[in-house]
Amino acid sequence: MIKIKLFFHKLIHWEYWPYQVVYLPVYFQYLYYAFRTKSFFFFNASNPTIKNGGFFMESKKEIYDLIPTDYYPKTILIHPNETLNSILEKINIANIIFPLIAKPDIGLRGTAVKKLYNTEELQDYLKKAKFEVLLQELIPFENEIGLFYVKLPNQPGKITGIVSKEFMILKGNGKNTLRELIHQNKRYLIQLKALEEEYKDKLNAVLKIGETINLVPYGNHCRGTKFVDASHEITAEMIESFNRICNQIDGFHFGRMDIMYKSYEDLAKGKNFQIVEINGAISEPTHMYDPKHSIWFGWKELTRHFHYMYLISKNNHKNGAKYLTFKEGVQEFKNHHKHYDTILEF
Repeated sequence: MIKIKLFFHKLIHWEYWPYQVVYLPVYFQYLYYAFRTKSFFFFNASNPTIKNGGFFMESKKEIYDLIPTDYYPKTILIHPNETLNSILEKINIANIIFPLIAKPDIGLRGTAVKKLYNTEELQDYLKKAKFEVLLQELIPFENEIGLFYVKLPNQPGKITGIVSKEFMILKGNGKNTLRELIHQNKRYLIQLKALEEEYKDKLNAVLKIGETINLVPYGNHCRGTKFVDASHEITAEMIESFNRICNQIDGFHFGRMDIMYKSYEDLAKGKNFQIVEINGAISEPTHMYDPKHSIWFGWKELTRHFHYMYLISKNNHKNGAKYLTFKEGVQEFKNHHKHYDTILEF
């Protein structure tokens, strides 16, 4: 019965539809732009300093290295087979303390992102990880948004959308278990299998009245976060601040910045925030996933931003940025799928 309810819930909420359906108009748009640029991999030139423009196989650490250190949390890169003592020494030198965030350097829609509370949990995580890992200090701000930034040719940059993120937060009533509270929210219930793996018997706990728990402290839609369109928060002051910030990130022209911040007022002034990560050519205008928006709105936003990427890529190519050759692009796709399988084994 629950499966049937969730099936119909997903059916009438397009945010859960398969990406092959959601991206249907973009496929035709892509083929047209590939014909115009004479390259199936024109998007490589959208962000020339980011591998493949940020479409696939880009290293988060290499992107962090482009960003002034004041704008992102302390981060270290861990290679497979490093000893625990070596890793703990790196953590100590970087002055990162537990709890911390562990995530793949080359990510996959939030897969294998975990909050680790102690050395034992870190050791367990690294035993399972067959990929390069980033260890990152917790960001001290509670609010999270995705801010889409576009710098079109011969124009100042602009913010084309903001998505705010509502985390999976349960509030106790002193009676129901976590599991029972999850069953009261279809968005949360969709995540039950993953939550059972994460929390196990802890789901049988009962929160006190008013006590809260954030089940998934990462603002990722496929992990249960609700996306809400907050584009009305864009101001001239915010645009000016992010033009100043993004002009310090060499080669960044197109993408979504995931940001944690104190308040919109401070964010507009360019203070009291940190960049969780920057997504390049693969970025979605995630404000479109607000449940209040129709699929028609989603298609409009997807095609609008894909057009921006085409214009930027074409201009950057004219100024010397390379497109991948067909052979190079195919090899990168193979590398991507190989890495995809490795991440899913986690």
